Amino acid sequence: MTLNLRISSFKEGDMIERKYTCDGEDISPSVSWTESPENTKSFALILDDPDAPLRTFVHWVVYNIPPSVMELEENYPKVQLSSNGIMQGKNDFGKIGYGGPCPPGQKAHRYVFHLFSTGLKGALPAGLDKKGVLKAIKGSVIMEATFMLTYKRNR
Repeated sequence: MTLNLRISSFKEGDMIERKYTCDGEDISPSVSWTESPENTKSFALILDDPDAPLRTFVHWVVYNIPPSVMELEENYPKVQLSSNGIMQGKNDFGKIGYGGPCPPGQKAHRYVFHLFSTGLKGALPAGLDKKGVLKAIKGSVIMEATFMLTYKRNR
């Protein structure tokens, strides 16, 4: 089985639409994936920019996603805890939820969505950042999928 990740209507490597960036509405795109791999108890999603000047910059941390959930809809609410138990951690803007691409300068950056299928059942505490989520799921990842988009600011 392969875990396939899809981001709105984009193809791998596409330039992300302005509305999903700090230059637009700064809303999250729709993120969906295929069926849960066997023994999946939860999913975690991390969006980061490995091309940021000083370090990989984290734009979105979502975890405790139940295996029955196969999509985070566009403009996903920027709340720490959703009614279905999904949690969002702090991004590197210091905020909960999605923070869209906002690269400095004129160079295009890559934005990589990482989806992890895990054997952990909604056991992660509130307020985790990327490092905390990766530490907590270490050893329980069943499968990972990635999807990369790019963005360049036009000033």
